[in-house]
Amino acid sequence: MPLPQPKPQVMSLPIYVPGKSVLQGASRIIKLSSNEAALGPSPKAVAAYDEIARSLERYPEGDAADLREAIGKANGVDPERIICGAGSDELILLTCRAFAGPGDEVVYPRYGFLMYEISTKSVGATPVPAPVRDLTADVDALLAAVTDKTRIVFLANPNNPTGTYIPASEVNRLRANLRDDILLALDDAYAEYVEAPDYETGMKLASTTENTITLRTFSKIYGLAALRLGWGFGPAAIIGALQRLRSPFNVSRPAQAAGIAALADQAHVKRQREHNTRMMKVVLQRLRGIGLNVQDSHGNFVLPEFPAGAVPDADAFLQSKGILARRVDGYGLPNHLRITLGTDEEMQITLDALAEFMSKRRA
Repeated sequence: MPLPQPKPQVMSLPIYVPGKSVLQGASRIIKLSSNEAALGPSPKAVAAYDEIARSLERYPEGDAADLREAIGKANGVDPERIICGAGSDELILLTCRAFAGPGDEVVYPRYGFLMYEISTKSVGATPVPAPVRDLTADVDALLAAVTDKTRIVFLANPNNPTGTYIPASEVNRLRANLRDDILLALDDAYAEYVEAPDYETGMKLASTTENTITLRTFSKIYGLAALRLGWGFGPAAIIGALQRLRSPFNVSRPAQAAGIAALADQAHVKRQREHNTRMMKVVLQRLRGIGLNVQDSHGNFVLPEFPAGAVPDADAFLQSKGILARRVDGYGLPNHLRITLGTDEEMQITLDALAEFMSKRRA
């Protein structure tokens, strides 16, 4: 008898490989491989999490009503148009499940988040990466990639792993020139870090159009990556479709409680942002000073470009110092390393190590 066989597209899916977190033999690890919050979570979020530990036998609130209410209040939007998920990753998958399938196409910029490709292929649809310009999304290229088969366009703004963004005027131009039946999914995972005056989150378009959603996360500036908590906002019809596909109790009680507490501690968010802004200036200046090419970044990470073929040696040298960065070969960027901005001490050690590596290479 034949054995059970998965659907053909399943075995062709690439497996998402997260940033390294383990380094054998290291007495101390400086983990800069996963874009985690340098200052950690709010103490109020930790306290809320600890309180839930007293009643782990209880199921979470199925529709995360209290959390949605807190998100809605913090962002001035209707909580009925919010969906919560196990990280924004789950919401990316739900979006593909709801609006794409065999014979359909999903467009996104090249070097976009790997889960766009994986989620698209998982539902039998075809991923279509559009060319970029200077590692930045190109609206004209995205529009040129659209065909009559296109059902979704994903745009991470700012983008991971490049750290680049496009201004609100370009996002609006993209929406205005897409067909009405194409869903524009704006992935704003790093929105809280952006200080550029011409930047806007996807909240306005998701509030004023019937075919745009914004996806957000608590994993970055809120420091709750371990709890896998994300949310999306958009038109009632779009959110309603996603709600029908999500798993029951998809957001745990600890995640919901910590998320509510984190939203209430905007002073902590402000400290994270101020630290990131200050550290970004230091890091960019030091990296350029040692001869590395690196663009301005609008997330909590940088993406320096190394001389051709140098990344494996650079990565190995950093690991010899107990430092974990992120290789981005899987994104088609073999000459780059993505480095999260950590604490002052972590970045001083890392920048000194990179300076030592480049000096030895030149010698």
